[in-house]
Amino acid sequence: MSSHSGKYLVVDLTSRKTEVRELPERLLRDYLGGAGLGARLLLEWSRAGADALSPENPIVFACGTLSGTMAPASACHAVVTKSPLTGLQSSSLSSGLWSLSLKRTGFDAVVVTGAASSLTYLFIDDNQVHFRKADTLASKGCPDTEAAIRRESGDSRVQVASIGPAGEAMVRFATIRDGLRLTHWGGAGAVMGSKRLKAIAVRGTWPISVPDIAKMWDDCADLTARLRQRAASDDARLSLSAWLMSGSGSCPLPARNYQQSISEGAASLAGECAKKDHLIKTVACPACPVACQHVYRLTEDPHSDEQLVLDKETLAALGPMCGMFHLPVILRAAELCQFYGLDPVSAGACVAWAMECFERGLLSSKDTGGLDLSFGSADGVVETIRRIGQRKGIGDMLAEGVKRASAKVGHGSDEWAMHVKGQEIGGCDPRGMPGLALALAAGMQPPRTDGAEVSISGVKDQEDLAAAGDSIGICPCTRQYFRDLAEDASRLYTLATGLPMDPAELRRAGERINNLKKAFNIREGWRRADDWLPPRLLKDPVGSAGAVAEKDLKAAILDYYRQRGWTAEGFVPAEKITALGTDDVQMMLKGNWHGTPSHTVR
Repeated sequence: MSSHSGKYLVVDLTSRKTEVRELPERLLRDYLGGAGLGARLLLEWSRAGADALSPENPIVFACGTLSGTMAPASACHAVVTKSPLTGLQSSSLSSGLWSLSLKRTGFDAVVVTGAASSLTYLFIDDNQVHFRKADTLASKGCPDTEAAIRRESGDSRVQVASIGPAGEAMVRFATIRDGLRLTHWGGAGAVMGSKRLKAIAVRGTWPISVPDIAKMWDDCADLTARLRQRAASDDARLSLSAWLMSGSGSCPLPARNYQQSISEGAASLAGECAKKDHLIKTVACPACPVACQHVYRLTEDPHSDEQLVLDKETLAALGPMCGMFHLPVILRAAELCQFYGLDPVSAGACVAWAMECFERGLLSSKDTGGLDLSFGSADGVVETIRRIGQRKGIGDMLAEGVKRASAKVGHGSDEWAMHVKGQEIGGCDPRGMPGLALALAAGMQPPRTDGAEVSISGVKDQEDLAAAGDSIGICPCTRQYFRDLAEDASRLYTLATGLPMDPAELRRAGERINNLKKAFNIREGWRRADDWLPPRLLKDPVGSAGAVAEKDLKAAILDYYRQRGWTAEGFVPAEKITALGTDDVQMMLKGNWHGTPSHTVR
């Protein structure tokens, strides 16, 4: 018995055919599950150089190893695909009931290829797959789509991962809603839209087995109690108001498109976040003892039933980054992101860039359709989000992402286009934080707004452990509460699968996953010059922090490459791939792979 089913589902939308393939034990051990398994399957099923918005770009949904077990904070799955924003691999984690339902269908992962001839949604009902017309769902927002599919199924237990109008319009940072928060960055929703795939509904009823349920129960009960106790004493990390007043913990929050620090408006915004007529409650994902999701009332009317989960990344991107410190406006913008299916971090970064262009005279009122796009303009924030979701007016240009938009506007606007490799960066300012600057410029795991600063020499190890966590399926929001994440995660992996795993092997798996991701990116055109920061961070100081020193950053990147065993130009040598025990990956990268390590069982 094992929490792994050892099977994954392949869906070809073009031919409307499905097949089930086996996952060998070695593959599951080498890549754990979740993000690692998703990265491995993406490489196997993709063609080098395929356009991210073409039928040839697969999208992979992969369950974390621990999903469906009693392990705390483990109801996770990863979405992995080639990003329409960067042309490189995009991997993001989500948690909630959809993750559990997919795992209980009996599949460790789902690979979706091709493109449907008309708008379609998939219904995975245990081991049966149905292709259903979605014409009536066209242009519907994510919440309405989910409700409509549940009504059609006649079962409230059906869980839905959907895209909104932005995904259908292939906005390059469209996301997928499969829980209370929008966590899938990089344009995964646009990839679904390019496949004319409106949603994936799942109903899983099969139990998840583990080798020794009594031992698993004892260990998880103890771990859950420890996590709950640690989280309860850490109000500054969980409370949005305390987080704002503490200067966002160890990760400074920028304002007005990284021109200023958040400090001048933090007090007023923190006060609104703490008001009882705004904050209703906090909720938790399944099996999570932390309860970090803050539910807010959308209007100032205390009798309103309109509610929204607001997280730190969304608050930072749609608030201070746009010069906005009024909570009801931020909530309304976040609600539009939910409806249209937009990554709020990318959306906020695009609006902030446009606002700076407007104030500098590069965008006129004619360009904005009469909108005042000054920093702090409520109509500017809310209406621009709406136009991005509709690809209307200035929203059509911003829907391409800030890198492409700045190339179109020109006149030096790329100097304040806040992205790395085409992916917009959120509210996490690396000025004065060398480890954060390195992780943002060259790292494999994007930093979070509440992430702790790490030394330059520790970035590689932190990333490898994060990759392992994303694969075994432990929510990133809870990892700081583990006493020893590598020790606890490796023990949980063994309890869930019966496969031996120690902390060193777990970190080794994380290193293998990160090297696989890097190798994929190199195949897709990554070059050394891509590992760099936006010009503003290298030129403009903010507050008491100076600009990132280019000389120091170059030295740190070279040292990071050396630690990883890469060349001075950042490429992964063949011997490194061999040393990690992934010769099959080397064959696929060279184009010599003529099959899969699995075989059809249905």
